[in-house]
Amino acid sequence: MSNVGTGTETEQRSEKMSGLGRVLITVYIILAMAATFRSVYQILTKFDEAPLAYILSAVSGVVYIVATIALIRRGRGVWRPIAWAALLFELVGVLVVGTLSITMPQLFAHPSVWSFFGQGYGYIPLVLPILGLIWLSKEKKTV
Repeated sequence: MSNVGTGTETEQRSEKMSGLGRVLITVYIILAMAATFRSVYQILTKFDEAPLAYILSAVSGVVYIVATIALIRRGRGVWRPIAWAALLFELVGVLVVGTLSITMPQLFAHPSVWSFFGQGYGYIPLVLPILGLIWLSKEKKTV
C-alpha cells in the first residue's frame, strides 16, 4: 500500500513554506560552516591578536548550528522554541555587535561575523534572522 497522497496535515501545511524554508536552511548551513570553520582557524592560529572578535565569531557559529538544527526539526517537541530563541539571540547579537563595532571600534582588533552588522558576509547575518523570524511566524499561523 502506498503512502502517496496520505501525508499528515502538518506535512501538507509545512509544504506551503518549503521553498523559502529550504533556502533559509541552506543559507544557515553555509553560514554555520563558514563562521565555525573561520573562528576555529582564527582561535587556533591567532587568538592573541583579537580574542573578543574570535570568541564572538565562534559564538555566532554555534548559534548558526543550533538555528539550523532547530529550523530543520522545528515541528518536533522543543525545537520550535529553540528556533525562535536562536534566531532572536542571533538578531540581538548582530545588532549589539554591529553597533559596538561602529561606536567602539577599539573593542575589535579584527572583525567578527557580526561586526558592522555582518558586512564581511554581505549583511547576511543581519538579514537572515529577520527572514527566519518572519518565516517562523507565518508558518505558525498556518500550522
